[in-house]
Amino acid sequence: MTDDIATDVPVADAAGPADDYLGDPAARAEWDGRYAERQRLWSGRPNGALVAEVAGLTPGRVLDVGCGEGADALWLAGAGWDVTALDVSGVALERAAGHARATGRTVRWVHAGLAEAVLPPASFDLVSAQYPALPRTPDAAAERALLAAVAPGGVLLLVHHAGMETRRTHDSGFDPADYVWPSMVAALLDDDWEIEVDEQRTRVAPDGGAGAHHTDDLVLRARRLR
Repeated sequence: MTDDIATDVPVADAAGPADDYLGDPAARAEWDGRYAERQRLWSGRPNGALVAEVAGLTPGRVLDVGCGEGADALWLAGAGWDVTALDVSGVALERAAGHARATGRTVRWVHAGLAEAVLPPASFDLVSAQYPALPRTPDAAAERALLAAVAPGGVLLLVHHAGMETRRTHDSGFDPADYVWPSMVAALLDDDWEIEVDEQRTRVAPDGGAGAHHTDDLVLRARRLR
């Protein structure tokens, strides 16, 4: 990983996330509140689609988008990847950093929204976004940020819950039109990209944690050719 990340975004090592935050304050408050309601929101195990899709890749530099409590990031670090993990929630990042200290694994924690984090362009051999809550904007800022982070020869892996994109607005206020879905990212791929996987499959879900009731995944895996 290049050292210039530390000069561009709030970043820290396994000791914990930096205090500064780049992103939407409302998103930070919403997710901090969700994490604060429970001692552990997710299962603590890596996502099944990530494990399956990364199995054949040579470890390099990886960006974990929406890392939450750090299960994917720590699994990747244990598999030999040089990990940068990003989330809007400081509460989640503090938990993730604590897990990193307990396991002796090193991860760079970035406290920022994806579109706001000034990440070095084309620098990651893998960009992983597992079920991310990326806000949809007229300029497709989040989608373009995902693509811009991938190095030539690198892979974008975007996984989401099948059926969410077409769900009606929920009483809780959830509106699928507010978020980015794999089809929106796939629509931006040009001749610089090769789609390796674009499918719906049965989810291999970790036991427990929020979201465990979802049964099928949408998996988009694309390689940047140049």
